[in-house]
Amino acid sequence: MMNLTELTTSQLRRIVAIKEEIEALQSQIQSLASDTEIPAPRAGNGRRKRRMSAAGRARIAAAAKARWANYRGEPATALEPAWKRRKVSAEVRARMAASARARWRKAKAAGKNTL
Repeated sequence: MMNLTELTTSQLRRIVAIKEEIEALQSQIQSLASDTEIPAPRAGNGRRKRRMSAAGRARIAAAAKARWANYRGEPATALEPAWKRRKVSAEVRARMAASARARWRKAKAAGKNTL
C-alpha cells in the first residue's frame, strides 16, 4: 500500500470521488432501510439443511443391511424389500408375451428389423 504522501493529485481526487460515491450509496441504503427493515444475514454458511424422507431412510437402511448380510455370507434375499420380490402371474406374463409378439409381427410386416 502506498503512503498518502506518495500519491499524485489525480489519484487523491479519484480517491475522494470514490469515497463520495460510497457515502451517497450508503445514504440511499439508509433511506431505504428506514422504510423497510433489512433482514439480518443468516447464520452459518447460508445453505439450507437437507431433510430426508422416511422412505429414503428406509431404503438406505435396507441397503446397509443387505451389504452387511453379503459381507457375512448370509442370503440377502430375505432382506430385499417386498417390491423387489414381487412376481407376475402366469396370466399376465402370457398377455405381455402376446402383445410383444403382436408388436414384432407388425414391425416385421413393415419391413423393420428393430422396433
